[in-house]
Amino acid sequence: MTTIADRLAIAHSRIAQAAQKCDRQPSSIRLLAVSKTKPVEDIIAAYQAGQRCFGENYVQEGAEKITALKATYPDIEWHFIGPLQSNKTNIVAQHFDWMHTVSRDKIAQRLNDQRPNELTPLNVCIQINISAEDTKSGIDTDQMLPLAKLITQLPNLTLRGLMAIPTATADTELQLKEFSTLHKLFQELQLHYPSIDTLSMGMSNDLDAAIRCGSTMVRIGSAIFGERNYPA
Repeated sequence: MTTIADRLAIAHSRIAQAAQKCDRQPSSIRLLAVSKTKPVEDIIAAYQAGQRCFGENYVQEGAEKITALKATYPDIEWHFIGPLQSNKTNIVAQHFDWMHTVSRDKIAQRLNDQRPNELTPLNVCIQINISAEDTKSGIDTDQMLPLAKLITQLPNLTLRGLMAIPTATADTELQLKEFSTLHKLFQELQLHYPSIDTLSMGMSNDLDAAIRCGSTMVRIGSAIFGERNYPA
């Protein structure tokens, strides 16, 4: 039976192989281990295997894990990657290091206002609805620059880049089309803000296409931790 350490090694190998196919350095792509619904023991096992960046989708669950692990593992970098209601922004602002799914002025403003002064600015990514699906979160592409302008004016936030959840498909051409569109938007954002460095796109089923199109951070969950445990 494979361990979390084994599956982490396999994930890193997949990233390295995908990077080499398109003449990229594997070190230019970060692995975000998505630990939603998984116990802190699994996070500790991944930490002991060298993983330092973890993504959570649920506000309260993530905050509880951060509180439980912060004293013993202060160098874990916590990323919030799920949808966020405005009445829960204070939890993300107070606990997390990164927020990947900013898609409204109101959310950005509240995260800024609720970020404790003793913490470094919250790293944020703008979520783009790259597949233009009504059921998906994220902004339309023409809203990117106005939202980016607002975020860069908020002192307790640091705009780092873009994030997207593309169409769930095995069609490689469609994957490449959507990821290429996001990469072009990323390059456009960099023209306005040269410090932009993060393109958060790609998961287990499409990381090859994402890396080919310039992803700097891939989000992998069940391939590392096993199938997720959802409440009955």
